Parts: sequence; structure tokens; C-alpha cells
Amino acid sequence: MKVLWSAEDLVAATGGRLLAPFEATGVAIDTRKLARGEMFVALKGDRRDGHDFVAEAVRRGASGMMVERVPENFPTDAPLLVVPDTLAGLTALGAYGRARSFARIFAVTGSVGKTTTKEMLRLALAGQARVHAAEASYNNHLGVPLTLARLPGDAQAAVVEIGMNHPGEIAPLARLVRPHVAIITAIAPAHIGHMGSLEAIAEEKATIFSGLLPDGVAVIPADAPFLPVLLRHAGKARVFRFGATGEARLLSLSESPEGSVIAAEIGAVRVRFRLPAAGRHLAMNALGALAAVAAGGFDVKAAAEALEQFQPLPGRGARRWIALPSGGKALLLDESYNASPASMRAALAVLALNPARRRVAVLGDMLELGAFGPAEHAGLASAVEDAADIVFACGPLMRHLFEAISPALRGAYAPDAKTLAPIVAAALLPEDAVLVKASQGSAMHFVIAALSKEPD
Repeated sequence: MKVLWSAEDLVAATGGRLLAPFEATGVAIDTRKLARGEMFVALKGDRRDGHDFVAEAVRRGASGMMVERVPENFPTDAPLLVVPDTLAGLTALGAYGRARSFARIFAVTGSVGKTTTKEMLRLALAGQARVHAAEASYNNHLGVPLTLARLPGDAQAAVVEIGMNHPGEIAPLARLVRPHVAIITAIAPAHIGHMGSLEAIAEEKATIFSGLLPDGVAVIPADAPFLPVLLRHAGKARVFRFGATGEARLLSLSESPEGSVIAAEIGAVRVRFRLPAAGRHLAMNALGALAAVAAGGFDVKAAAEALEQFQPLPGRGARRWIALPSGGKALLLDESYNASPASMRAALAVLALNPARRRVAVLGDMLELGAFGPAEHAGLASAVEDAADIVFACGPLMRHLFEAISPALRGAYAPDAKTLAPIVAAALLPEDAVLVKASQGSAMHFVIAALSKEPD
């Protein structure tokens, strides 16, 4: 493995004190994911202190550790980088990693579709450049600096995801990333309980443009609510709109359960490609990714061709056949990772595309909607009735939907996903198509686990 951080660079980046010099091939904040030769950063959280895991990091082969204090029983010449605050130290590593990079930097935010668009960009650019991208959904005050701290010196492009739950979180991360291209995937009522209004969400998401480099490009959905807010925050940056109108324009979309055939015009370039993932929302994510590719100066036709290899992520639309205890198999549409009103409607539209004995919707609470929660859940009734033949629901908020739909659609309701899981597993019939979707905090992994026996 190549050395990513020399001892000299670690000190230069953080201003810390080395008890003994060491170099690192990478950076980790979780000993369970640490690879031999990486530096472990001992972060302090509300529930655990990373300093309690320094010895474990040594056992797992860490080359050194960033700490605020020397743990008990450690020698005075241990490979430790001592800093006043490890979170500030990690952020400083990210800033230094970004400053020394010559890569073309892409930043992605949005109410829905961030991680999917990030992965589409990674794939679209991979055939044209050495690409570094955020792991999983590493998009907060820990994940963003960690992504930058892991940025290889020879990377030619990097894709960084930026998320938020509360006001004021995006701008500092955007200024840390300093992207050449910043894309907003969509504006929708996710986290509206913390933000208060859709306009406030638009205002917050648009602060990603505050980090753009002077010659940067703002990539914006043309049909976004409060579009003038996004344009105002883009300021003097070049704007690249995508959607039914704009610089990246969808010409046609042919949908099927297995995917979509997309024709689009990206600037002066026309492309036609098959995205092997169903749903108009994913087609729009692909269009936004291609708009970012064009804005970043890469080959759009090659990027579109690369997207023909895209596969939905686990928990974000992945499809697979599952075996049923009674025999036969059913199609599982796994959307269990997260949910918002917009993504719930999109997933239901995909369920409706599937020919099946029954279309089964297994739905849990959408969280962080605050006072809007009951109405947002009940408001899904028409979308559910258009898509599903039977509905299973769990959680106090999803009860509002369950009571709003026709009694003929009501399969079963349970207070939580763990209780609902065996009920759903026992109720499925051969050739059903079953959608499982909720916010991550609703723990729909219990349902997925109950259904996940693979067919013979």
C-alpha cells in the first residue's frame, strides 16, 4: 500500500505532537473497519470515547493513532499524534488533503438521491479518471473530512457527498470541500421537522454553492421548488440546469420494471442509454450526474455508456428474488435504508411498474418530519392505493397512513418493524412483488432479514 500520510505531513496538517514518527496508508475512525497500516483517529462521541479503543487499534495493525491524551499504560515513545481535539484534527487532515490534491472535485447534496448520484458519478467517471469517492453515506461533519483525509495524491477526480439534518451544517462542509462542481439533486421535505419549511430546506441546500471555487459550476434541478433561491445562492457561478428543460435536458424516458431507456441532450451532446434501475427518480439522478460530468469537463458519451453498468445500492432500490417458507419465490424491492415523502412516492411508483400476483407495500415511519409527520404520512394514501394491492405498516406515524387507506388494502399493522417482520414473512405468496421502505431509524432491517432467504 502507498503511504498516504507521512509523519511530516501529519504534523504540518494538524500542528500536533508526535511521540514517535509514523506514516499511514489511510485513516480510520472505527477500529472494526481499520486496515493494517492505517492511522486510527480517537474521536469522542456522546456514547463512546475512541481513546478506549486505541489498544484495539494497535492489535488490528494501526500504524499510529491520533489522540488527545496518551492512554494509560502506553509507552512514552508510542506512535501517537497528540492534538488538542481529535475532531478538529480530523477536519485539519481533510483540509490538508484537499489543499494538496490536483483532483477535479465534485460535491453532491440534495433532499433525496445524494448517495445514488454520488455512486453514479463515481461509475460515470471511473473509465476516464482515477476516482476517489465517499464511502457509503459519509456526508456529515465526520464523513466529509474523513473522505478528504483519504483522498489519494494521484486521484484525478473526487466525489464528496454533503448532507444535513439542521440549519447551518452544509456551508462549513462545502467550504472544506471547495468543489469545482456542486450539484443539488432535489429539494423535497426531508428533515422538514428540523428545518421548518421547504423554503428553508432550499436555502440550506443552496449553501453548498458557497464553497465553489471561483470558476466553479452549480448544477441545479430545473424543476426544483424555490428555484430562485438556488439561483441566488449560485451567484456568479456558471449554472448548469438539468431536467425537462435546461442545459441537460431529458428528451425521452421509457420505463420498465428492470430499468429505463433514457435519451437526453447534455449541452450539445445527445446520448441514449439504458439505466438498469427502475424509476423516473433514478433517471433524473442519472441526468444530474451526466450534467455534473459535462460541467467538470469530462466525456459525457463515455459517462452515459458507463451508467449502463449501474446497479441500485442495497437498501436503495436493490431487487432480488427471495424464497418463501411455503414454497415459491417473491420479488423483493429493498428500499429499507431511508425514506422521505418524495422518495416514498418514487418507490411506490416503481412498485406499480412490476407485474406481480400482488404488489405488497411494507412501510415504516418516515422520521424527522416534526409536526408535519402525521399529515405527510396520511398524504401518501393515494400513491399507495395506486401502487399496492395490500399494505403492511409499522410505527406510530405510519398508522396515520394505514387508517387513511381503503380497508380492503389493509394487511396488518404492528407497533414496530420487529413485530411486523414475521407477519409479513408468513403472508407473502409466490410471485408477489414486495416493497420494503422506511427511514433508517424505523429498523426495517428486521423485515429484510425475515425475508432474505435466497431462492434455490
